[in-house]
Amino acid sequence: MGIFDFLKPDRQQRDEGSAQRPPSSAADAASATRAAADRMAAAAPPKPAPAAPSPTSAAHKAVPVAPRPPTAPPRPAAPPRGSGAPHTPSPASAAHKAVPAAPTAPRPADARRTYAVRAGDTLALIARRELGNEARWRELYAMNRGVIGAHPDLVRPGMLLTLPH
Repeated sequence: MGIFDFLKPDRQQRDEGSAQRPPSSAADAASATRAAADRMAAAAPPKPAPAAPSPTSAAHKAVPVAPRPPTAPPRPAAPPRGSGAPHTPSPASAAHKAVPAAPTAPRPADARRTYAVRAGDTLALIARRELGNEARWRELYAMNRGVIGAHPDLVRPGMLLTLPH
């Protein structure tokens, strides 16, 4: 018996006394567990319904707003049929977006920029001077791994490096 057992009603003390005895089989254990769960559910107070968050409460701000369906842009009026003129795509039309932009000047595939390594050069220095960003040395090394070898810090004067675009 515990110190506060005098506060419990006699019936509850008898139930606890019988629950302390080991069950004789798995079926008895399952029924005892179900009975204990039922007693706990009956003794628990009912849960209050959650209050709807007000627009100024923190709970309202934590709930993401449902995305609004996208609104379609207004459609331009269809050109009259039978005019005989071919359709010229506008910048907003789907036909215009489907056609890739023509290159400004055709580039031959062999027109690559190269750089001849000078004394005192490093890949970072070359990348800063030629590519405008020192952090692009890894890209420079990746393109020229066959020329440079396994050690990117060993660039020798006279090496011809291909520069990325």
